[in-house]
Amino acid sequence: MRADTRAADFDEFYGAAARRIVRHAYALTGNIADAQDIAQEAFARAWQHWGSVRSCDSPEAWVRRVATNLATSRFRRERTARAAARQLIADDVPTISADTVALVAGLRTLPERQRVVLVLHYLADLPVSQVAAELSVPVGSVKAWLSRGREALAAAVRETATGLTDDCPVSGQPRGAEGTDV
Repeated sequence: MRADTRAADFDEFYGAAARRIVRHAYALTGNIADAQDIAQEAFARAWQHWGSVRSCDSPEAWVRRVATNLATSRFRRERTARAAARQLIADDVPTISADTVALVAGLRTLPERQRVVLVLHYLADLPVSQVAAELSVPVGSVKAWLSRGREALAAAVRETATGLTDDCPVSGQPRGAEGTDV
């Protein structure tokens, strides 16, 4: 494949999938800047292996899996540092609702597997069978994690929603760049 055709093919794929991958990463991390970094790294890795990635059944699923792995790695690295420092909220970000803030805060309280399956199933609109395939686990496990995750998320969102106040650091704005859908 010629370099021009390869680049054009990748550019078309990137244009079609980038926003969904950023939204996916944001739902996993709760931080738009981290989500953009993760999406960028996932697409960079896809570009490096584009010859084999483009022949996958779903190149987007490949990138989404890489983004999920990157988010998990980042979460593990930052787990101990979270208490020490919080990043400032960027000024040039799109408006989000208190419900979205409560949802993302609730997702961050869940165990990793529950969080990942909820995001893949409800935010990425993947059927249970595809979630199971992407995670290389049985469908029954995904169903169990979804069930437990929904219950835990409902409780966490109720707690988070009742805890929001006017002096909350969220001024209707997530971290990130202007014009990014969350």
